[in-house]
Amino acid sequence: MTETIPEFQLADWSTLQLTRVEQALGGWVACPDSKPAAAGLVNLNLAMRYAVLDGGKRLRPLLVLAACEAVHGNPQAALRAACAVELIHAYSLVHDDMPCMDNDVLRRGKPTVHVKFGQAQALLAGDALQALAFELLTPDDDTVAAATQARLCRMLARAAGGQGMAGGQAIDLASVGLPLSSGQLHEMHRLKTGALLQASVLMGANCGTASAQVMDALHDYGAAVGLAFQVVDDILDVTADSVTLGKTAGKDAAQDKPTFISLMGLAASKEYARQLLARALASLQTIDTLQSDGLHRTQALHSLADMLVNRQH
Repeated sequence: MTETIPEFQLADWSTLQLTRVEQALGGWVACPDSKPAAAGLVNLNLAMRYAVLDGGKRLRPLLVLAACEAVHGNPQAALRAACAVELIHAYSLVHDDMPCMDNDVLRRGKPTVHVKFGQAQALLAGDALQALAFELLTPDDDTVAAATQARLCRMLARAAGGQGMAGGQAIDLASVGLPLSSGQLHEMHRLKTGALLQASVLMGANCGTASAQVMDALHDYGAAVGLAFQVVDDILDVTADSVTLGKTAGKDAAQDKPTFISLMGLAASKEYARQLLARALASLQTIDTLQSDGLHRTQALHSLADMLVNRQH
């Protein structure tokens, strides 16, 4: 008799994982211990907490945790990695929203950090969040092996730096008003958006042990999901309003930025997002075939990819 596999419920799984992430972030992005603390330090911590807590889809932490599950990895290492990735993402948003970058006033449905706390405090909050991310990856106990700590730090640094997110942002700033080829646009978004999303998947996988073939498939999944996220972001920028998005809608066109919509058109961009989803799911099918233990550990990754492409905000 064949055993019936229960249907995976993304909402239930996500609620459980997000509770863990929110509790961990709330504890790690904490107010200073000293009493009374200097006013500047209190304000810095308030700005950090404002930037991180009570908002955002937490897609990157969920990808970390789902990939860890797919390889039956160390959940304590994965939780630290999930929070570290979210801190890097949050720091990048704080800096990207500042007047010297995108000059935006709305993020996650509330005023941006520099609007709320001032530019100097926003800059420092972003710096501090970036540093805290790497502190989380290097605990001074034996919960995460030293070799794993080193791998996770290197992967996150590469994804966030000049060969990843920061490099992509530099290309983006230099490309305003310029027509980019398909190859140039893909490269910009592979770095700016895709690198950190792909790193989320691979960091989760590196919290466990997997064959080279499984890691290759997860690499392909992360690349497809990372690009799909940006394509859908470009679609929503022209089809959704600011209230739905929680950030300023239509700003890419207003700032004359190259997007998949400006390159391909809306209908073709929607079809491209579907193609990328199919590519991501095919990678997961490869993993299920390779593992062949009947446990279907990629269900969370499957549902997250589907949610990402079909999201409305």
